[in-house]
Amino acid sequence: MATRIEWRLVRVLAAKEWRDRLRNRWVLAVAVLFALFALAIAYFGAAQQGAVGFRSLDATLASLASLVVYLVPLIALLLGYDAVVGERERGALDLLLSMPVTRFEVLLGKYLGLGAALTGATALGFGAGLLPLAGQLTVSEGWRYAAFVGAAIAMGLAFLSIALMVSVIARDRVRASGAALALWFFFVLVYDLLLMGALVLSQGGMANSVFAALLMLNPADVFRLYAASGASGAGMGGLATVMPPGWTTGAALPAVMLAWMALPFLIAYRRFK
Repeated sequence: MATRIEWRLVRVLAAKEWRDRLRNRWVLAVAVLFALFALAIAYFGAAQQGAVGFRSLDATLASLASLVVYLVPLIALLLGYDAVVGERERGALDLLLSMPVTRFEVLLGKYLGLGAALTGATALGFGAGLLPLAGQLTVSEGWRYAAFVGAAIAMGLAFLSIALMVSVIARDRVRASGAALALWFFFVLVYDLLLMGALVLSQGGMANSVFAALLMLNPADVFRLYAASGASGAGMGGLATVMPPGWTTGAALPAVMLAWMALPFLIAYRRFK
């Protein structure tokens, strides 16, 4: 890593990535998508019980969590999978690296720019989605909803870091896109099935600490635990019921999510270097 980072260059690279996403309407499209889903879930979430309209924040967050854990990782992976390999195929990466900029600054600038686009689209979409219902929320409920959106953004940034790692390692865009989709399928759909299978095969003999550690190896599960125990204000449910005390409170889950942002990025940098 460079001994001194030229933050001016990092800002320039990040701004370029941000402008590219604005230019192709990516941020607007994702924000509109999130807003429509948030509003539909908040207003029609109780339609199966024969009622429409805003019911409660807990019910809204529980429904939104199921959507967010599928949609946000997919969007983050699709956003970042060609950040490096795409420019390498087009020949733009060689031109960029011939300039007085380090590889770490290039990678950091891309991550920050893409992260800003993902953060802006997520915050704008979910914020606008509940805007018509804002008058029915108390101040504490508003903060809980903001914390939930913040957790969704953190999960998205973790998967964006994974996407950047894939983009550096992959030989071409086709393989990078295939790897990104395979990782989404594994982390969001397959991982918990394997974990539950291991729990059943152990006939309940797996220690809670081991099970909790395995959950932390999946950023989607880290978000699920936060949504179940923190943002929603509801009681713990599902896999979270076997978590040891203290694993879902305080700074534990945010620290794990920060590690998921940092480690794939550092792996990508070592390979990129």
